[in-house]
Amino acid sequence: QLQLVESGGGLVQPGGSLRLSCAASGGTLDDYFIGWFRQAPGKEREGLSCISTSAVSTYYTDSVKGRFTISRDNAKNTVYLQMNNLKPEDTASYYCAARRSSCSSFRSAFRSWGQGTQVTVSS
Repeated sequence: QLQLVESGGGLVQPGGSLRLSCAASGGTLDDYFIGWFRQAPGKEREGLSCISTSAVSTYYTDSVKGRFTISRDNAKNTVYLQMNNLKPEDTASYYCAARRSSCSSFRSAFRSWGQGTQVTVSS
């Protein structure tokens, strides 16, 4: 059973940067398409980005396009989300998720989830 663990969250000032990691165990991550999602209090879980198995294709929602970059290192069984120019509205719990067939922006499409890492953007 694939298990995912996110890390790298924290408190950062507006305009700052963080790099989130999604480390996998119990399986080979390069068999999976990986998505990053976030959920703020009182809001629905939102799909942010997705990367294909070989990293040839990446997708971003409009609100993070140009600021966030998804990447993967299959040798390390890890996917990253580099977040630059962070804004207070980026404050949320961030989750990675895995599926085999394709990228998707829909939460329901993913079966394997990490426990989340908190990102707080505040001065």
